[in-house]
Amino acid sequence: MAELKKTLSGTALVAVGAAGLIGSSFVYLSSQLFAEFSAGGVIIGMLLATFLACCVALAISELTSSFPRAGGEFVYAYLAFNRPVGFLMGWLAVGVFCGIVAFYVTATGFLLGQVIPALNTIPLYSIGGEAIHLPVLMIGLGMLFLNLWMNWYGTTVAFSIQVMMFITIVVLGLAVVFVGFDHGDISNFLPAFNEELTGRTSWSSVFSFVLPALGFLTGFSIVAILAEEASVSARQVGRIVILSVVIAGAFYTLMFMATAWVIPWETTASFSSGTIDAFRHAGFPIIAYLAFAIGVLGLLTTFLAVFSSVSRLLFSLARAGLLPKFLARIDNEQRIPRNALLFTTVIGIALGWLGPKSLVWLLNVGGVYVAMMWLLTVLTFYRLRKTLPSLHRPYRVRLTWFPAIGGVAALLIIAANLLPGTGMTLKSNVEYMILCSWLVFGVLVYLFTGKDKSQQANLEDMLGDSYEAFAKAKAQNS
Repeated sequence: MAELKKTLSGTALVAVGAAGLIGSSFVYLSSQLFAEFSAGGVIIGMLLATFLACCVALAISELTSSFPRAGGEFVYAYLAFNRPVGFLMGWLAVGVFCGIVAFYVTATGFLLGQVIPALNTIPLYSIGGEAIHLPVLMIGLGMLFLNLWMNWYGTTVAFSIQVMMFITIVVLGLAVVFVGFDHGDISNFLPAFNEELTGRTSWSSVFSFVLPALGFLTGFSIVAILAEEASVSARQVGRIVILSVVIAGAFYTLMFMATAWVIPWETTASFSSGTIDAFRHAGFPIIAYLAFAIGVLGLLTTFLAVFSSVSRLLFSLARAGLLPKFLARIDNEQRIPRNALLFTTVIGIALGWLGPKSLVWLLNVGGVYVAMMWLLTVLTFYRLRKTLPSLHRPYRVRLTWFPAIGGVAALLIIAANLLPGTGMTLKSNVEYMILCSWLVFGVLVYLFTGKDKSQQANLEDMLGDSYEAFAKAKAQNS
């Protein structure tokens, strides 16, 4: 039975979860967001999105504490429903996280190119009207191989670095927030809405921003995916899922507030580089550089967390007999899925060359997949509550109607993205093609992956030391 080594401390899990959610784009996008949704819409919308994400995270927290196994939601859906539904959940997750890995292969060099124009030279080709430059691509590939190296010798090296970067992000973020509030003024924030600028009412601004705000919070299930490697109790792992969302949501909210406080937010809305330009305009060039540094570190921490998660997803699906079995092999000494790590690197290379325009298509489709995963996760939560009422749940959700709120929100997001006339539908035929093609490809993979073990044997491998509790609860309910 392939078992991963338990080396992740509680601090490392928090760093993986929270820092994995804190990306880089918010540093630049605050200008565009203020112009489109007003500062009030962005800040209140982020708080509302954090609440909705927490509703789904509650379900994941209970499920993770019950089955702390690699694969996260894939494992839970498999147990709650059946093998095909479990595969669907896992396949959606693989699609989401592979798209993010590919995006960061391009985004790493692209972000550095904003301050080092020399990187935007030697164009190789163009896709979707966007030129792909050799230095940018090489930096992205270098980061990809660096992530492979950090993971190659186990999680200790990789996530010790993650903890240090997370602490640095927090310290730098506190400096930005302190200067923003100390030298800014509430008059720069009020009035918080400007219908003439945005073309939206105050309530429209708030609710319209919830969907992109949820995009900032995508990925808190990383903690669940890596739970098998946690060295802390299952109850603590469940709590860390929620804590990750709260930390990330609070961080984004405070950063947006500091940006809106330091100078009039309508002025920031006219800039191109958001928080960086706002503090530079206010006379704090050092703080502007700190904001840029937060963006770079956010990119690196998200890249590392997602890269690690993809390999564990592939490993878990293979261990359950749903992907080729070579992906389920682990190193005997380090007990890490090195074949899955290599395959994740190959995916990053294969997709990373597509460039920013093409990868935005993948991310937009990924947003639909995330909503599908959230809805299926909530359904999984309620089904297991019904079918396995006696199951030991170290972290138990008391207010069981909260996950339903997240499920309804997920359903609305799916509808908003797929139904015409909502203003938020997928905008390109290419995106619809990607959406359908990945699902069709998944069906083919499911049908043609060889099954070398019985379903019972695969189930036992997938659950490991959690199988006994699952079998006992299932027998009691029979």
